[in-house]
Parts: sequence; C-alpha cells; structure tokens
Amino acid sequence: MNNTKNILKECTLCPHECKVNREIGELGRCKAGKNIKVALCNLHYYEEPCISGKDGSGTVFFTGCNMLCKFCQNYKISQQNQGKEIEVEELAKEFLRLQDLRANNINLVTGVMYIPKIIETIKLARKEGLKIPIVYNSSGYEKVESLKLLEGYIDIYLPDFKYYDNNLSLKLSGVSNYFEYATKAIKEMYRQVGSPIFDKEGIIKRGIIIRHLVLPSYIENSKKVLKWIKENLDNDIYVSVMAQYFPTNKSKEVEEINRKLTFDEYKEIENYVFDLNLKGYIQDLEDEEEKYVPDFDMNSL
Repeated sequence: MNNTKNILKECTLCPHECKVNREIGELGRCKAGKNIKVALCNLHYYEEPCISGKDGSGTVFFTGCNMLCKFCQNYKISQQNQGKEIEVEELAKEFLRLQDLRANNINLVTGVMYIPKIIETIKLARKEGLKIPIVYNSSGYEKVESLKLLEGYIDIYLPDFKYYDNNLSLKLSGVSNYFEYATKAIKEMYRQVGSPIFDKEGIIKRGIIIRHLVLPSYIENSKKVLKWIKENLDNDIYVSVMAQYFPTNKSKEVEEINRKLTFDEYKEIENYVFDLNLKGYIQDLEDEEEKYVPDFDMNSL
C-alpha cells in the first residue's frame, strides 16, 4: 500500500478489505465510489474546547462509513449516502476557505475510504497556503497500513474507542473485530503524533485525543475501554468521555440502548474516570447540545 494510485482498483483501505474495484463503480461496505463525496464543509463549534475554541473547527463530513452503528447521530450521511461528489481541487479550495474564516483546524470526519484523495487534497491545499492543523476524526475502525499512508499529513488524531467487547460491536455496529483493530490503530496514531500540544489559548496543535461515547446499559464496556487506555498508553494521553447519547436511527431495535443515560450511570463513569486519574474531558449529562448537526445544508459546499 505504499503507492496510493492503484488502491481503489482493489480496495483494502479498511478492515473489511472488500477488494472491490471502485474505479469502475463497484461498491463495498462503505458505499464509497472513486470520487470524494462530502455532505458538509463548514465551521463547527461543538467539538471539544481545544478543537473548536471560539472560532470553530473547519469540519468536513465525508459521505459513507465502514461501520453500521444503530445509534449513529449522523446516519443520514454515514448510512443513507447524503452528500455530493467533488473533485480534489474543489475540496482544497474549501480547506482554504475555512482557513480564511479563521477555523482552528481542518477536521476530516470519517475519511478512511477517501485516504488517497485526502492526501492529494492536503498536498494541494498546503501548496496553495494551508497552514492550520489537519484533524483526522475517526471511528477507530482502521488499518495500521492505511494510517501509515497519512503520516506527515495529519497533525491531530481524534479516534473513537467505542467497544472493548466484540460481541457488543457486532450487535450495535455490525463489526466483529472492532477491539483488535481499534487498539492497534490508536497505538499507531499515538506513535505518529504523540500526546497533545496546545497553544497559549488552549487550542490543540498536535497530538491524539481518544473519544468514548458512554452507552446506556453498557457501563462495564465503558469501564473496560477506559481501563485499557490507562494500562496501555502513556499517562499524558487525553480522553474525551461523552455523555451525549440519545436514541436515534435504529436504536429502537435494541431495547438496552433505546433510552438516554441515567444519572446513576453517568456518575458511575464520571467517578471511574477520576479514579483512573485520566486527563481530558468529560461531558456534562445536563449538556444535551449535540456535537454534530443532524440536518445538513448541501448549499454550504
């Protein structure tokens, strides 16, 4: 995979390794074709404080996903294919437009299926004057080999670490080997960029922050994820523990997640984070502001 030019002819970018020829229109698990497809390019203010700050994060929502999370808040673009195809040159201009709007960074959301095109875009945008950091915002379900292609292009990794239990990842997201791939991917991301480095305003310029969304009924899964982070990564690692879960998409199909977190569940995880002495952020249960906008304005492209 050292040469990105022919990857799409037999796509193995993600753990599914569908081996479809995307250059001639064959579609794999993620439903991505040969061209970039994007649902939104705009300033976004509801990420972690060190990502959004007061000026916002220049967020690019890519269409498609290699997971099928029943509770996905962005299911319209991840699973219903909302978005439009654009060329590398157009996306590079969007990066520069967001920089002109004083975005703290370019935030690439769920881009694994477009890695070759993302690299082309970053090269072109940097040649044209892009200077702000690039964030790779990921589900965590990634191949180390694909992540290595991104080395030197990504400044900040923002992966999810959703599951410790593969039975749960299969039940809720349709993948049976999440833990193995996510843990290896996170270690590779950390190798590339290290612990967070912030400017004097507290905005992250480089490093990794690991996100974890706490699911109702599955508190033990959250504890095991957090314990793994504590035991397998350096003490200066940052986490972002999110309590924003609400039932959406296909959550009603699973009784255990067809509700919000209870206060007791939230407090149990909050106390556990403090007991582990992890650094980073934990979201207030009362703060029900969604991190992602559920309805996408196609005219923003």
